[in-house]
Amino acid sequence: MRAGCPLLPVRLVLAAMLAAWLLAGCSDTPSDSKRAIYHHVLQDAPGSLDPAHAGNVYAATLSVNLYDTLYRYKYLARPHELAPNLAAGMPEISDDGRVYIIRLRDDARFIDDPAFPGQTGRTVVAGDVIYSLKRHFHPSTRSQGAWLWRDRIVGLDDWANAGADFARAVPGLRALDTHTVRVELHEPYPQFPHTLAMALSAIVPKEAVDFYGRSFGVNPVGSGPFRLVDRDETKVVLEPHPGFDRGPLDLAGEGFSEHAHARYGLASLDGQDYPFVDRIVVHFINEPTARWSTFLAGQVDTVMVPPDQARGVLVSNDPPRFSPHIADRYHTLIEPEAGFVFYGFNMDNPEIGYNDDPQREAMNHGLRCAMRDAFDWSSRNNTFYHGLGQVFPGVIPPFLAEYDARLSTASIEFRPESGRQRLARHGWKAGSFPRLTYGLEANIHQRQMFEQFRAQMLRIGIPGEVFQPAVFATFGEMVRAIDNRQLDVFFYGWTMSYPDAQYGLQLFYGPNAAPGANSFNYANPEFDRLFEQASSMLPGPERTALYHRLNEMVIDDCVIIGSLSRTRVHLWRQNILMAPNGGIGAGYFLRFVGMETASR
Repeated sequence: MRAGCPLLPVRLVLAAMLAAWLLAGCSDTPSDSKRAIYHHVLQDAPGSLDPAHAGNVYAATLSVNLYDTLYRYKYLARPHELAPNLAAGMPEISDDGRVYIIRLRDDARFIDDPAFPGQTGRTVVAGDVIYSLKRHFHPSTRSQGAWLWRDRIVGLDDWANAGADFARAVPGLRALDTHTVRVELHEPYPQFPHTLAMALSAIVPKEAVDFYGRSFGVNPVGSGPFRLVDRDETKVVLEPHPGFDRGPLDLAGEGFSEHAHARYGLASLDGQDYPFVDRIVVHFINEPTARWSTFLAGQVDTVMVPPDQARGVLVSNDPPRFSPHIADRYHTLIEPEAGFVFYGFNMDNPEIGYNDDPQREAMNHGLRCAMRDAFDWSSRNNTFYHGLGQVFPGVIPPFLAEYDARLSTASIEFRPESGRQRLARHGWKAGSFPRLTYGLEANIHQRQMFEQFRAQMLRIGIPGEVFQPAVFATFGEMVRAIDNRQLDVFFYGWTMSYPDAQYGLQLFYGPNAAPGANSFNYANPEFDRLFEQASSMLPGPERTALYHRLNEMVIDDCVIIGSLSRTRVHLWRQNILMAPNGGIGAGYFLRFVGMETASR
């Protein structure tokens, strides 16, 4: 904790909010006088620190700092660019795109831990990479990432089907020597290196998994820049891993731009070994207002501005511009989200999705499309996203090269009269609507969204009692309910883990059905066929055309109400030297955070 600024109960922070803002009762540059301690904030706690369960941005942010991935994204480069991490260089790829040779650094070490003989961490070797990939396909792991490599690596699925014996070799995963891995794919998969930069792909030691068993998820043993020193339901505390050495920070190599980044003070870190801070405390604060209040009270060093505070921070939305008293007091950044939010339907429920009766299935399709017509994205954007979000049809967001600017916007237009007509045309009337379970987290923000949604559905004649709220304490608990197919309607966010439209489209690939990434349980054989065809293609007009067709299929089938890419409004204290990133490669930036006022 910061000296002289104890963490206050939320109710007291809220009561003192105005005073904190005007008087700055706690220091604007809170830091321990002897140690460089950076206080970060996430809106939810991960359910596990096992990389195989790092399927959301909260878990990923921590996993990529406790563990190593073979690759990562350059800190500042935009568009995003891969860089070696645990790997010694970029992979060597065969002419047919099916074989990858990956050479590892020979100086990476796991942290010291009781799982190892003498409690001394050992060197990371090729066998660890092979074990970590195989582990996703072992039933005891209950991996959230197996879908990334299913039907991709030669022999891996057969290995799993034959009993998943770790002692048995997989033809497509071979160690050529202690620090060289050979991976053979069934078909070209251009996105494969990107999957190796995802938190799900992080490398774990078998000794630790065996030693801790079911408690491995709370006893992380990795080779990343930090190690876990404390954890409770409100926070985790990380300290640098003494055995981590990747040399000095090369700002130019990380994509530094004088125009974009000079104002953040990063130049003073260039050429120094990282990580730069003595401790990172990551606080879990679910309520947006509470996060904002805690920032104003000086207890965390960074915040994404909640919508209800936008007017006090921005003097203009078009273009976005900070008020002078904010710009003078904090570092600021406005950036588009590397992802999108949407409403999804559970197609596995015959009351709203697929049904053995073709007539009822047609009625369900009409109901979903009518609900889409009734939803007012402009209202959602203005109420909850500063009015700065960008609404777009389907699931290929505007920041991707494959975005289709010519696509009809009918699916995102507010058309309540069309919705009423659809309901009448498909035979829906009072008393005939099914009861649908709507999932939401237990916070005011999510409750307000639910009430807005229900009010909009009421406009076209769908009674409010149709939507039965299922409230969850955490995002992770809600995700588990989605994975178990217990929710019929849910508001969801999807962060792109690599800059390729395929990552969003795979949400609808049949074999990825829940508990995989296909949370909608969408099952369209033609979609699957075209998706598989596109997945082995190199970037180009032909692949882009297939992506556009797949996107149109999702829209035509009314599987989602979407979508919107939010605009992130960041503030952080002036003594914190960093450029935050909550999108592609989320969390990697924490290894580069510095503090100009701290003595080490």
